[in-house]
Amino acid sequence: AQFVGDPVGASDLLDADPRGWWFSNPQEETFDALEKAASCKGLEESLDAVAKVFAEQGPFDGLVGFSQGAALVAMLCTLQQQGDTRFPFDFAIIIAGFKSQAAAHGSYYQEPIVVPTLHVLGETDRVIPAQMSRELASHFADPTILTHPGGHFIPASAPQKRVYLEFLGRFERKWH
Repeated sequence: AQFVGDPVGASDLLDADPRGWWFSNPQEETFDALEKAASCKGLEESLDAVAKVFAEQGPFDGLVGFSQGAALVAMLCTLQQQGDTRFPFDFAIIIAGFKSQAAAHGSYYQEPIVVPTLHVLGETDRVIPAQMSRELASHFADPTILTHPGGHFIPASAPQKRVYLEFLGRFERKWH
């Protein structure tokens, strides 16, 4: 698999066997977040793999996803809301996320998603444009949104750390 539309060369940093949660181009096994794919493959296998991790290594309080992983976490939020008991968690942090453009994934965005979420987006992200992350956040009932001036990375400077801690603080009573 390779990642399409990767101007900073992050794909080169991945191991020799890069993976995706699903492919927008099943024939070439590539993924492009901007591609309005008529079909895709891999999502069901990915959901099964995540469900197995929940069953074998859980419980988990929350999920963190980056880029295509963030899009997957948003889908998991919908599945949980629809009563899928394979994915029990209390919150999600969605970094550089986007709404899947695959026609088969439209059902994930029908109802407002009520799972508490923190959406992190970079104003100068050239891989997942900030508007795509904002569009995904608009499908959540009460999202917390953190913007940073950078690109396609997980920001961790003091201002962002404060927002992460405030968001996570909403759930700490459960941990004591």
